[in-house]
Amino acid sequence: MKKIELEIVALSHSVTQSSNYAVVLGETEGNRRLPIVIGGNEAQAIAIAMERMTPNRPLTHDLLKNTLLTFDIDLKEVIISNLIEGIFHARLICVKNGEEYEIDSRTSDAIALAVRFDCAVYTYEFIMDKAGIILEDGMEKNESTKSKRKKEEKSSERSLGTFSDNELSNMLEEVLNQEDYEQAVRIRDEMKRRENKS
Repeated sequence: MKKIELEIVALSHSVTQSSNYAVVLGETEGNRRLPIVIGGNEAQAIAIAMERMTPNRPLTHDLLKNTLLTFDIDLKEVIISNLIEGIFHARLICVKNGEEYEIDSRTSDAIALAVRFDCAVYTYEFIMDKAGIILEDGMEKNESTKSKRKKEEKSSERSLGTFSDNELSNMLEEVLNQEDYEQAVRIRDEMKRRENKS
């Protein structure tokens, strides 16, 4: 199966789940985005590594990295390998003495380790088809604060199930323009749910 290389393009607070965050991965050669909801601790672990900060004592992911390196094990790459019932699954591809080993991992932990080892993150086409979001070329990224607030208020007044297909399509374009990937995922899920019913 052909692998698609990804990079972290954003790490943001989740609008829908106050205690969670979203890490947004983007194709290195393409315009699709893969948003993944993660916990606060994992978001902090990723952010600290991305900012090259050194905590006073090693965090769990730093400890694992140090342990792997102590035993001459290198993290070659991370593969987001499956999506089952809305949950992403990942594998760590490790190398010791020229031999490869695969280790099952939560996706958030795998990404936190990938940042520390500065290794590539990959996924497969079927995952991008299921959960990816396409950014159109030349999309406007700026929108007035007033317009954003109006849209958010409108969205919160009605559940997605009450919007027509056309309204959902327009809303999806608007939230993608604003790079609000969490809302885009919810809208896309509602659209797919309707497609599956028909």
